[in-house]
Amino acid sequence: MSSSRSDRYFAPCPRGLEDLLVRELAGLGARNASSVPGGVAFEGDAACCYVANLRSRLASRVLWQVAEFHYAREDDIYDAVQAVDWPAFFKVDRTLRVYVTAQKSPLKSLEFITLRIKDAICDRFRTALGSRPSIEKGRPEVRVHAFLEPNRGTLYLDTSGEPLFKRGWRKSAVEAPLRENLAAGIVLLSGWNRAEPLLDPMCGGGTLLVEAAAIALDVAPGAGRAFGFEKLAGFDAALWHRVRSAHGKPRTNRPLPLFGSDAHPAAVAAARKNLEAAGFAERVKLERADVLQRSAPASAGVLIANPPYGERTGSDAELASFYPQLGDALKKRFAGWRCHFFTADLRLPKLIRLEPARRVPLYNGALECRLYEFRMVAGSHRRP
Repeated sequence: MSSSRSDRYFAPCPRGLEDLLVRELAGLGARNASSVPGGVAFEGDAACCYVANLRSRLASRVLWQVAEFHYAREDDIYDAVQAVDWPAFFKVDRTLRVYVTAQKSPLKSLEFITLRIKDAICDRFRTALGSRPSIEKGRPEVRVHAFLEPNRGTLYLDTSGEPLFKRGWRKSAVEAPLRENLAAGIVLLSGWNRAEPLLDPMCGGGTLLVEAAAIALDVAPGAGRAFGFEKLAGFDAALWHRVRSAHGKPRTNRPLPLFGSDAHPAAVAAARKNLEAAGFAERVKLERADVLQRSAPASAGVLIANPPYGERTGSDAELASFYPQLGDALKKRFAGWRCHFFTADLRLPKLIRLEPARRVPLYNGALECRLYEFRMVAGSHRRP
């Protein structure tokens, strides 16, 4: 990682958000950003790496590429990893963990490969310095990631540390909360213009509302946390101070037409606690209300929700009864609104008896989902 030369990075993200992430990273100064399923490769200097960690709403991590190699067997990987000058990247007293992912690799045991990579790094330190890093599985100071393809491997240093979706504000969780970067992506995909009303009527712990407020106020998502690059040997503290000064503060203080509700008191309490921790409690009107009964807070706006589905809660029969009622409530009370529902239940359009204007494939981890958009006009869009 250099303040002058251009290094290569890879930023993984939830599948379905790659194109959004390309545009976001380009706007943060990344060069030659290009997407692959599950992430974005890009080039940049140390300042670009620091800014991407601080301000990316969509990336899960920022991985710094330190080596590429070809392999046919386990010993080839060991030799390639040991050839890297690891003491130039981090001090021996840093704790370490190695992560390995593979795509169509011919090698049979990723656990064995993980051990071999760890051994190669430690052996390089022992040869150079006479001692080796300690291994820490909980909260390591340095994370090394290896990605194995059929005959090629790539080694990365993790410049993020804890995943970037861990913003630091989540104090209370409800069942199966959305990850923050996926929630931010859903808000951005909705096309919300930041001035029109936005409502989450099934807000759970308030993740969509927190991310919407941060987007509207241009609050850096990483402003309240530390990063892995601070533990690396090439860390430039003066440059990081300049980046934080230039990019770490909110850039606007506009009023926010944000509304949230949930039928469950525990969910409303969790959302309020998280909004307070994020500094947005005064920015969102939060109340207890059943989505099937509540009224729209304005004559037009954007509704975004992550309704219950089988992987989260509720039986198929309960949901088959709920969705038609939800469709009727939207037609009755939300004419003029653009309603977006993120769900893994692909029956939703049929059961809600509304025709989607748009369907965006997304993944929540390994779970295939859709973001459905319904444009509500009184008396129309109902399927026969």
